[in-house]
Amino acid sequence: MTASLTPNRRAQSRWFDRLLPPLGILLVTGGLVLLGGYAWLLLTPDEAPYRYQLAATGKVDDYPDLELEAWPNLTINQYDIHLEGTDQPIAQAWFGQRANQPQVLLNWKNETREPLLALDQKAAELSALATAIDKYAPRDALLLSWWDTSRQLALLTGRDVLFHSTLHEPLIVPPEWQAHAQAIRAYENEQTGAAADPQERELFLRFTQSLLNPLASGLADLRQLAGTRDAYLIVHISDLYKLGLLYPDKFGIAYKPYRLIGNLHGMISHVKTEMSNHGYYAYTVQSLSDELIRAFFLTDEASYHTLLARLLPFTSQPSPLELASPRLIYQQGGYWVYQLAEKAPAAQTQHNLQPAPDHDKTTDSTHLTDQVQ
Repeated sequence: MTASLTPNRRAQSRWFDRLLPPLGILLVTGGLVLLGGYAWLLLTPDEAPYRYQLAATGKVDDYPDLELEAWPNLTINQYDIHLEGTDQPIAQAWFGQRANQPQVLLNWKNETREPLLALDQKAAELSALATAIDKYAPRDALLLSWWDTSRQLALLTGRDVLFHSTLHEPLIVPPEWQAHAQAIRAYENEQTGAAADPQERELFLRFTQSLLNPLASGLADLRQLAGTRDAYLIVHISDLYKLGLLYPDKFGIAYKPYRLIGNLHGMISHVKTEMSNHGYYAYTVQSLSDELIRAFFLTDEASYHTLLARLLPFTSQPSPLELASPRLIYQQGGYWVYQLAEKAPAAQTQHNLQPAPDHDKTTDSTHLTDQVQ
C-alpha cells in the first residue's frame, strides 16, 4: 500500500469533511486552502481542474539550473500550473522540445504538500545520466525505464526506448481528482502532444509486472522484452512510489519528506523513529535539494524481494553493488543503471557508462543511507 505520512492528515481530513463534505480533502499549497479550484471543479466535472500557463520560452542557456548545455538545440518551455481561479501556481514545469516534435517534461517543481502529477528530483541527475549514455552506450542500445524517464532519455540521447508516448501510469493526483482521471489524462496528452499508445500501454504493464517479480524471474521477463539487443535497465528511487501506486496490494511503500535543518544524524534519527513506530521493513532516501530529502519506506519484507527493490539501496539490506547479475554499470543521484545482456564476450557487449575511476562514486542518497547501516 502506498501511504503519505504527512502529519495530521487524518485530522485535517475530518475538519475539511465537516466543512465541505462533498469536496473531501482540499489541496493545500503555501498554507492556503484553494476553495476556488474545487468550486470550479464541481461546475465543470469533465475538465481537468488545473491549467498549464506558458510563462516563458527560451534556449537552454536561459535555464542554467537545468544543466542542459550539452543540448543547445533544445527549446525550453516553462509553465506555471494553476488551479482555476487562483493566482499562486501549484507547480512549475519545464519542457524540452526539438523542432515540431512533442515536448517532453524535463523538470518539475511541486508547490503543494503532496505528490502531484510528477515527482520532483534534481535536474542535474538527468543531464548527468543522459551525458553518460550519449558518450558510452552504443547507438543501437535499447533503454528500459519508466515511461517518463524513457521519453526524457529518447529526447536527450536519441537512443531507442520502449515507451515514447505519455502513459500517465500511475496518475499522481489527489483522491478528489480521481473521478476526473480521464479528463486529466486527455489534458496532459494535449499538453505534450504525445497521446498514449495502446500497444505501449500493454508493454508498460509487462514492464511494471516484471519489476514486481523476484529478482531472477523479473530479469528474465525484461530480457524477453529487450530481445537480442544490447539493453540497459534504468531505475530511479522515485519509481518505488510509482510502483506502489500502480500495485497497492502487491507493493507496500510509504514516503515522508524531511528538511535538513541542523545535524544530519538528527534527521536520520527521525527517519529511523518513523520506521520503528510503523513497523516498516527498510528505507532509502532521495535527495531533492540541499535542504530537502524524501524517505521511502518498504512496509513489509515481501516488497523488498521484488526486482525493483533489490536494484535500489535499502538500509540493513545487501547493497545492489553486491549483485552478480544484473551488472551495475552506472549510479548517479537517484538513478541506477544495469546491463541486461546475457553472458557474452565483454569486449562486445559490456559497456561502462562512465570511466572506471568514477564507478564507485556514490550519491547523496547513498551517502545518507550509509550513515545508518
